[in-house]
Amino acid sequence: MRLLVATHNEQKLRELSRMLPDHQLSKLDDATPLPPEDGETFEANALLKARAVAATTNEAALGEDSGIEAAALGGAPGVRSARYASVNASNASDVDNLAKLLREAPAGSGLRYVSVLAYVDPATGVERLFRGECGGRLAAAPRGDRGFGYDPVFLPDDRPDGRTMAELADAEKDLISHRGRAARELLDWLAEAV
Repeated sequence: MRLLVATHNEQKLRELSRMLPDHQLSKLDDATPLPPEDGETFEANALLKARAVAATTNEAALGEDSGIEAAALGGAPGVRSARYASVNASNASDVDNLAKLLREAPAGSGLRYVSVLAYVDPATGVERLFRGECGGRLAAAPRGDRGFGYDPVFLPDDRPDGRTMAELADAEKDLISHRGRAARELLDWLAEAV
């Protein structure tokens, strides 16, 4: 099945393509605008993107919103994870976001990654949401050069060997990650629904 992913993020598309190998995924042309992520939940933002792309292209679309929630910060940065260190509404760099999280939350404190995938098919009117979560702890300093976003400081509970998400091989990460769990829910549903 062909699915248009409502993203300009090449790394996110690469991860989703690994997780959905039996489907043909493509991302938006960089010139195609996405709606602002101004929802208060991951679900709202994922649906905003999927609906906009499906309406514009008349193709089945996947929207994804994800982020990190720090227990010590009352769940922040949450839906504002990509803009956490930004002084305006635009995304901040991964380096700036990591530095701010390390300044504001203590090492060893609880973290949770959340990912929501929204599937929208304009031909059938079907809309479905799939949520994945991954618990962990904050590392004292960034480690590893794989992954992206907050991966260098995320110590997953599912890997008690002390490696960050950025130190895991792709297959290891995909098995336990928030995005991997949401993608498997989507795959299970697609196998029955399509």
